[in-house]
Amino acid sequence: MKVFHLSMECYPVAKVGGLADVVGALPKYQNKMGLDASVIMPWYNKPFFYNHDFDIVFDGFIHQSSHMYQVQVFKEKDKSLGFDLYLVKIPGLLDRENVYGYWDESEQFIAFQHGVLHWLSAMQIRPDVFHCHDYHTGLVPFMIDNCYEFRFLKGVKTIGTIHNGEYQGSMNWQMSSFLPHFDGQNSGLLDWNGRINPMATMIKTCNAFNAVSGGYLEELFYSFQGLEPLMNQERQKAFGIINGIDTEVWDPQTDDMLKFNFNRDYAEEGKWENKKAICAEYGLNPNLPLFGFIGRFAGEKGADLLPEIVEKSIQETNGSLNIIVLGSGNPKIENRLKELQYQFNINFAIDLGYKEYLSHQIYASADFLLMPSRVEPCGLNQMYSMRYGTIPIVRYTGGLRDTVQDISTGGSGLNFTNAGAEDAVHAIKRALHIYSQKDLMKGLIFSNMSFDFSWEKSAQNYSQLYNY
Repeated sequence: MKVFHLSMECYPVAKVGGLADVVGALPKYQNKMGLDASVIMPWYNKPFFYNHDFDIVFDGFIHQSSHMYQVQVFKEKDKSLGFDLYLVKIPGLLDRENVYGYWDESEQFIAFQHGVLHWLSAMQIRPDVFHCHDYHTGLVPFMIDNCYEFRFLKGVKTIGTIHNGEYQGSMNWQMSSFLPHFDGQNSGLLDWNGRINPMATMIKTCNAFNAVSGGYLEELFYSFQGLEPLMNQERQKAFGIINGIDTEVWDPQTDDMLKFNFNRDYAEEGKWENKKAICAEYGLNPNLPLFGFIGRFAGEKGADLLPEIVEKSIQETNGSLNIIVLGSGNPKIENRLKELQYQFNINFAIDLGYKEYLSHQIYASADFLLMPSRVEPCGLNQMYSMRYGTIPIVRYTGGLRDTVQDISTGGSGLNFTNAGAEDAVHAIKRALHIYSQKDLMKGLIFSNMSFDFSWEKSAQNYSQLYNY
């Protein structure tokens, strides 16, 4: 079975969030299972392209409204990621530094999908499955069945994956002029509340779709930014498949981003050595429990709660803990955290931006990981932390419900219910009580490192979905 994954992100080529980790791992494990899985993504002006060898496998042109654009497709020669990687370059649209954030990104996303289907049609390459990741590629199922240019691809099975339903790509109908010529009788498939909505279109037109956890799938039926009626209407083709993690990349025993490697049998010693190193770098006391936060400073991640969580937890525990934060985003959150670092410099450290190596070091050295998310479709951070013997403290929502069970019910993490600072601080105080019990901590570390969050099971579930 030949599967093309269509995505805007793929680790390590270009990463903004968890989408990149999924697309960088799932096809590798699918190939190990015997599928022929490849990734097609935009070309970005990033180091990966210049540090690897590529062949140009296609050079053509597409029309976008009144514009004509060149489309070049590059294929990586060495298959270094464990699967075939194709980069689609469209000078003027898909040749930039960043993945998101441009004023014309709707046009970018349409051009990417158009360019991919034009290339495959022109070269008579017909996969068995198009696996479309999030709304950025959500128009593909509509295009292959309704655009005259892509008759060769009509009937190819399409699977859609909802990584984050908060973003749907809604655009006004004037943007329809950028689409390849399509059968106007079926324009209703593009529409939701008088606008073109690629997420809604994907749900309407794909053969089957999934959310990235069972818990998140259930939430979408009653909380989906206005698409709840559509979700219930298409319920029969909706599935929940939890993400996995790449256990080859995320392995504390072999991770070359760590100061000290360790395995489950020597986790206490290994985590202590890593903790001493990171605390020395940021001026923290390694004898205190270390709490970490890694992520975007966005409301859905509960990052707006961080300043209050930091301030209250340090004040109400008389400075008996340390907190380290790695992330960036909302400037107001960044500025407030900077103020708190100045105020609580012996207990609190921040590193603004995103550094892959530092995230690995925090997972390996922290005792607890904070995830006060309002929305968490799946969440990978909690799985990474558990893999590295760090105890997750999570709000009970989405994929966090599926992966982190509270210690009070026999699990190895800490849950809290409300998306508020008070509940998070209460959970932190519970964590301090656990930390004071050495044998209990040791057992939780061992238990967390014993969980199997690898992609094998999830990849098998996707294989079943392809045969739906």
